[in-house]
Amino acid sequence: MLRKLRHAGLIWPTAFGAGALAALVGLGNWQLQRKQWKDALIAKIAERVHAPPVRPARAGPLAATPSGDLEYLHVGLEGRFHHDKERYLYAPAKSGLGWHVYTPLELLPDKRVVWVNRGFVPDERKDPATRREGQLAGEVEVTGLVRVPHAKGAFTPDNDVARNLWYWPDVAAMHASAFAGTGTRAMPLTVDADASPDPGRLPRGGATRLDLPNRHLEYALTWYGLALTLIGVYTAFAAGRLRAACAS
Repeated sequence: MLRKLRHAGLIWPTAFGAGALAALVGLGNWQLQRKQWKDALIAKIAERVHAPPVRPARAGPLAATPSGDLEYLHVGLEGRFHHDKERYLYAPAKSGLGWHVYTPLELLPDKRVVWVNRGFVPDERKDPATRREGQLAGEVEVTGLVRVPHAKGAFTPDNDVARNLWYWPDVAAMHASAFAGTGTRAMPLTVDADASPDPGRLPRGGATRLDLPNRHLEYALTWYGLALTLIGVYTAFAAGRLRAACAS
């Protein structure tokens, strides 16, 4: 067989085709594995979002460095907001320019701070003076979803700390810029506040994106389809070469 392939000039095309076929099938298998992971993540999110909030006394893991398993945990926290230390995360929407308002919540009674994404405000309501009814005073209870901050993306702009313009929630930098020299400690996570029962109040909570894209089966079928196409093209090409070699 090897002799026939050599005679027909098919050694290198066959080697290249076999390598490409293995790569395409491998990519298809990888997408199926990604689909399994995404299905499990979506199921976990759905379960946690609708679960009763875990209260601080029962949320011991929140005091430690968070793991991925804390992501989307529904929690209830009590504390006081420091509205004068709001930080603004760039969040353009279909309606126009807007911001997610991150506000430090000083937990009771241990004085730790959790940065809470209280939700969306349009650009014209960014100034707290334009939304005083939403600046909750005194002790408050906040329910929301735990988010474990991830590293800055490759194409994400750098945060502009001096101008209070943030493109990704860098908890350490936000806390340092707001509480420098005070000795307060920030927990290494954030909480996305639930939507308020008053839909007109700003910031508008419930900003967590829950409709995660899950097109991995489509991608897998694309890779497998390309693999089948490669097999068909190689078969036709090799058959022609072999016929020509036999006729010579």
